[in-house]
This record gives sequence, structure tokens and C-alpha cells, in this order.
Amino acid sequence: MSKQENGVPVESTWPEFRLSNMLLSDTVRKFHESIDNEWDFLQRSACQTAAGRALWKHVIHDPVADVLAGEKYLTSLHEKMKKDHLNNAREISGVILAVRTLWFDSKIEAALKSFNRKDTQVVLLGAGMDARAYRLSCLKDSKVFEVDFPKLLQMKTALLQLAMSSADEYKNLTVMAKSLIRVAADIRDDDWLEKLQRSGYLPEQNTVWVLEGILYYLSHQQAMQVLNTIAANCNLTHTVLLADFMNKSSTALSQSNFQFYSDWPDHLLPSLGFSDVKLSQIGDPDAHFGLMHDPLNLFNRLRNLPRSVQTNPDDNKPCCRLYLVNASGSPDQTTD
Repeated sequence: MSKQENGVPVESTWPEFRLSNMLLSDTVRKFHESIDNEWDFLQRSACQTAAGRALWKHVIHDPVADVLAGEKYLTSLHEKMKKDHLNNAREISGVILAVRTLWFDSKIEAALKSFNRKDTQVVLLGAGMDARAYRLSCLKDSKVFEVDFPKLLQMKTALLQLAMSSADEYKNLTVMAKSLIRVAADIRDDDWLEKLQRSGYLPEQNTVWVLEGILYYLSHQQAMQVLNTIAANCNLTHTVLLADFMNKSSTALSQSNFQFYSDWPDHLLPSLGFSDVKLSQIGDPDAHFGLMHDPLNLFNRLRNLPRSVQTNPDDNKPCCRLYLVNASGSPDQTTD
């Protein structure tokens, strides 16, 4: 019988790590070398996210994540995961990203089913190296918009085209969404919605807005501008917001990069116009996915503490929380 690690068989969890021939090609290596040399931390974080999805492939189906991540980030994360595994760590590097990805996948599918209509839109703000349009069949009736920095989208498009033209395991890669439109815009600016509309986004059409791993990189003013813009759509049509929020303690993990936080996003969002807000933490029943069995791992211990507690009494460390939030609103609903 397979040895169990956090409830998952070790043999299936940690397959041998191999880089594909495409990743080792001069062309892909040059692409990623330019990323390392020219992109800032926020832009490079898109590759780190893709690396997590590629290396947690036993639970996440993302066939092109490794090409989007690049050799450097894949190797770095794999070394951390291997070290965690050898040390019998209660939390394996990348598990938060794996759970977060699966939570967003499941909530996107549930939101689209709730619309009961086929003219739907999914907007990925700060899309990064996200490949959901290529891997989620629930998007088959939806227009997908990916909004991000121009040079990031250009690089992503080039890498995907290279993969799709190859003769190896990526050759069957295809867009599963009804349509995919990339919108070059910085959501920190005031004109991103205008650029989105010029690209074919229809404000009156049912929309799922996805803000995964992006809000906490924004200033308070920038994040509130984005949230208020989305909330205003609740007055026009059925609107769903899927987002993750850091609490204040979490932003201290990297004060130079993390800015916006909310200790109580389930209070904030109703004040903006969302009528139904559901909040989950890593390890909750809908944010578990068989990866959080150990009752003593960090996330389960945090869940057992009231959210008002700022310092963990067990180790006197700050309670760093990540909230996964599913909010919705529509013209026929009002907030309390």
C-alpha cells in the first residue's frame, strides 16, 4: 500500500520531475531569459503561479503550465517541494496555490451554471499566465477576456503559439472557451474598463470577474477602484466576483510587494453593492480538495482560531490568512 502524506499517496503526489524538450529548447529559454531580465516582481509572479500549477499536476490539469512557467521557476519550486517532502513538512510548498487554483476552477464552473444562459462572459483581471481558456470545458459557451500588461500578454501568446505548433505533448492544445480575447491594460490605471469594452466586453451581459492573486499587489486606492467598478455592474446584470484577499498580517510577509488587505472582505463587499458574499479559508470544506487532511497543518490551526485573533497563541506568530471570496449581485437584489 502506498505511504500517505497529508492524505495523498506519495507515489502519485511526487512524480519524477522532468523538463520537456520544448522547455529546454533555445527559443523557449531565450523567451524566459528576457522575462527574468525585463519583467518586474509582479509580472514575474505570473510564472511562479504557472510553476505551481505545473508541479501540482496530480490535482491540477494544466498541460501548458510548464512552458508558461519556465525552467527557473519550475526547478526552484521543485527543490522546495522535494525538501519539504524529505523533511515530512506538514505544508508542502505550493499547496496554497494548488488549493486556490482548484477553488477558483470550481467556483467559475458553479457561477456559469447559475446564470442559466449561454451569453456569458468571464473576465480575468491580472490574468498572468493563466490557461483556463485552454483547460476548462465549462467555458465552452463563454467569452473569456484576459486583461494584463501588454508585454506579458505578448510573451504569453508567443509561448502558447510555439507550444501549439510543436510536435510533442502540446500539439493538441486548443482554446476550449467560446472565444478568447486578450486585452492589454493595466488595472492600476483608470482606463482599463474602457479598453475592455472596446475589446468587446458588454456591461449588460452576465459576467464572472476573476481576481486571483492580484488584489494585494495593488494600493488601497487602486484595489478599491477595481472593486467599485465591478460592483457597479450589479446594477446592470447578474455579476459574480471571485477573489482572494490577504488580511493585514499577511501583507507583512513582503511589505515591498503586498499593499492592499482586508481583514473582513465579507463586510467590505456588501458595502460596495454585492448582495451575497461567501468567504472561505484554506482547509474549509470547499477549499480542501483532499490536500488538507492533517489537522495540525498551519491552515487548519488558523481556521480553528477566531478571525479577530491577530497572534497565534501557540507560537506567538501573526495569523496570516488568505480569504477566498465568492460575491454576487444583480439588479433584482439589494444589499442589507
